Amino acid sequence: MKLLAPSILSADFWHLGKQVEAVIRGGADLIHFDVMDGHFVPNITFGPVLLESIKNHCNLLLDAHLMIDNADMYIPEFVKAGADWISVHIENNPHIHRTLQLIKDLGAKAGVAINPGTSLSAIEEALHYADFVLLMSVNPGFGGQRFIERSIERLRRLRQMVDSINPSILIEIDGGIKLENLEEVALAGADVFVIGSGIFSSDNVEEQTRRIKRKLISLEEV
Repeated sequence: MKLLAPSILSADFWHLGKQVEAVIRGGADLIHFDVMDGHFVPNITFGPVLLESIKNHCNLLLDAHLMIDNADMYIPEFVKAGADWISVHIENNPHIHRTLQLIKDLGAKAGVAINPGTSLSAIEEALHYADFVLLMSVNPGFGGQRFIERSIERLRRLRQMVDSINPSILIEIDGGIKLENLEEVALAGADVFVIGSGIFSSDNVEEQTRRIKRKLISLEEV
């Protein structure tokens, strides 16, 4: 099954509630939160308070991508706020097994994220313990970036790694995903598609979500 996870990083925050409602009506499967602290990545976004607010009015799964230092310190707060999926980066979480186990012990799905410049071999051991992998197809920190074409080959190789080590893992991809490259990315092996500006820059967020979801459903049959 191909899952759609709109990223609110690209949403219009003046109309955030309405836009979240629009992607829900359009068929979104998860809501993706890009959490940044200005240290691990050069941007600051939002924390568990916003996630909790949306959780109180939304019955979709909430997917928190923690691009932050000292993730272990904040993971309990995000789970308490309502995060169902939590991913942390291999690049700044040296005790990845411990961190993934912490997420699981708190009742959430545990994911390991990896940047475009990091060798896939860095997450090989983590694949034995993770529920999902988040493959970044842009350098994290800002929305609206151009998809790094090299990511297609990385995605294919990651698909092979996952299938040989832990086939139950889902592969999530984030960065520059749009309706125009959706098929290529899906055929390369992605299961979960994080889309920000590809949805929220549209004049009709609900209809754009519906178009993308329909495309993903059609690709499940390929």
